[in-house]
Amino acid sequence: MKDSHCKKAYITTPIYYVNDVPHIGHAYTTIIADTLARYSRLVGIDTFFLTGTDEHGQKIEEAAKKRGKNPKEYADEISKVFKDLWDYMEISYDKFIRTTDKEHIIGVQKAFEKMYQKGDIYKDYYEGFYCVSCESFFTQTQLIEGEFCPDCGKSTQIVKEESYFFKLSKYEKALLEWYEKEEKCIIPKSKKNEVISFVKQGLQDLSITRTSFEWGIKLPSSINDPKHVIYVWLDALMNYLTALGYGTDEKRMDYWPAKVHLVGKDILRFHAVYWPAFLMSLDLPLPKHIAAHGWWTRNGEKMSKSKGNVIDPKEVCEAYGIEPFRYFMLREVSFGLDGDFSQRALIDRINSDLNNDLGNLLNRVIGMSQKYFDFNIDSKNVLKYHQKELNEAREHIKKLPDFIYNVQTNRYLEELWKILTLANQSITIYEPWKLMKEGKEEEAMALVALIANLLAKTAIMLYPAMPKSAEKIAKALKFKINHENYKKLIVEDKLLDNFKIEKIPPLFTKIEKELLAERKVKKESKKAEKKEGIITIDDFFKVSLKVGTIVEAEEVKKSDRLLKLKVDLGEESLRQIIAGIKEYYSPKELINTQVCVVANLKPAKIMGLVSQGMILAAKDEDSLTLIRPEKPKRAGTPIK
Repeated sequence: MKDSHCKKAYITTPIYYVNDVPHIGHAYTTIIADTLARYSRLVGIDTFFLTGTDEHGQKIEEAAKKRGKNPKEYADEISKVFKDLWDYMEISYDKFIRTTDKEHIIGVQKAFEKMYQKGDIYKDYYEGFYCVSCESFFTQTQLIEGEFCPDCGKSTQIVKEESYFFKLSKYEKALLEWYEKEEKCIIPKSKKNEVISFVKQGLQDLSITRTSFEWGIKLPSSINDPKHVIYVWLDALMNYLTALGYGTDEKRMDYWPAKVHLVGKDILRFHAVYWPAFLMSLDLPLPKHIAAHGWWTRNGEKMSKSKGNVIDPKEVCEAYGIEPFRYFMLREVSFGLDGDFSQRALIDRINSDLNNDLGNLLNRVIGMSQKYFDFNIDSKNVLKYHQKELNEAREHIKKLPDFIYNVQTNRYLEELWKILTLANQSITIYEPWKLMKEGKEEEAMALVALIANLLAKTAIMLYPAMPKSAEKIAKALKFKINHENYKKLIVEDKLLDNFKIEKIPPLFTKIEKELLAERKVKKESKKAEKKEGIITIDDFFKVSLKVGTIVEAEEVKKSDRLLKLKVDLGEESLRQIIAGIKEYYSPKELINTQVCVVANLKPAKIMGLVSQGMILAAKDEDSLTLIRPEKPKRAGTPIK
């Protein structure tokens, strides 16, 4: 078996913002990164694994003030909580970076200076809608109901201040060329399509400094503008370089470019648009993969502090064990999709996959070897009797590298579990107890040795996901999990040498009931229920839906996504409707086509233009499609 890999691998989590303590989403990202790093080291790649905390910005300044602390004291406190959690979970990071580290500050200033000298940074004034929570600016057309942040839904505030800008627009074409050239630069593909769609709408130059607060990195002394601090996202993203010594001691820069940046989907734009543009400006190679995962809910409910249902990873680990928690997080959901955490689902994974499939298999092979062969296991006749099973196991193992480097950890574990299924089925098919009764000791030993060898190969490949459990299996089978045995048992597909199996305590215990008390989820207000919940038929009939024919269509000037439509609804005059569909439809192709219109919507102004209705469309991760009548209908025909 061969691994397609480079000689070095740089694996990163995002640096976690210290405005609050760690939750299950942070743990999910970190466990995946740890699994990739452990796998890379196992197969012989020189690996550097980075995690850490993001500690600057207005949000931190405000959070510290609320608690009566200065920003550095507050950042120290929360950063330690993150580091202590990763140490408790035995995360194998090589460096834990903090954006308050002196070396990081120097590196950020050096990068700013280089981009400034290149002409990619200039000074101007910015006026726009600013979301403190997301540390981001938005145009009015991007806001929800003219006020709320499109990412987090919180109120924005109008900010006008002097700012330095990064020429993001300069790199629009280069970014699109990178997306097209590098098929897996952003994974999964659905997230890459979202990024491409965003960039094609046109990139505005990016405000990268602030003057309205002080908690941040000052500009380089060569620029001599002390009232400015560097925008938190430029500061934060540079951690991937400063951790390797950029701008100070650059001896680790040969790990660059990153093999995998792991991020949550909410910060994908910063990593897949701003970050590669910054790197282009710095004349540095771009990362190999930016991998964006989904969010986690709890028992089908969105998690929030106000509901009281946020999951504390340490609490779960203390109740159920670190390794079962790791397995559940890696196995339960397809990477890129949202996942749901419930104790019931975790218990089912522990009882079925871990206790029955894996733990009981080890118990059975220990029991058979004890009963029939005084704990001795000899592999010399396995090939003679079980070439078919070994070939099948080899085929499963061959698929694993692609799964791991495409961050398909659930597929990786599903494929690995097929070897355990094969081993359990082999015991059922060949019935070693019968072989012993019939005096076929050679065949019985070959079968027991087959199971031991399938377990050994499984343990090696399970190690990145569940290192402690894998090492326990290896201890029982009298070998060590390291690169040399990876080469021997996996790459060269050899078998275990003769050994005396060790009886060890069961790997897992069956769990009968939930071990954590479920907190009562606070009920949403009646107002929220009315807004988001079930409606009556009377509510539905308040909406007037009609078939309309588009008579005129043109682009709205200075807008990347709006079209101005004149629609015939069978009335005395045409309706003017402003629709955000420019990315998906040209004006020419819409003329004389029919659409479904919300006809009794209160008129609204969009970019100064009156919109007298709304056109219905369906939008998924990849595209938007207008909802249309199956056959032509008279303009104004009611939709019921």
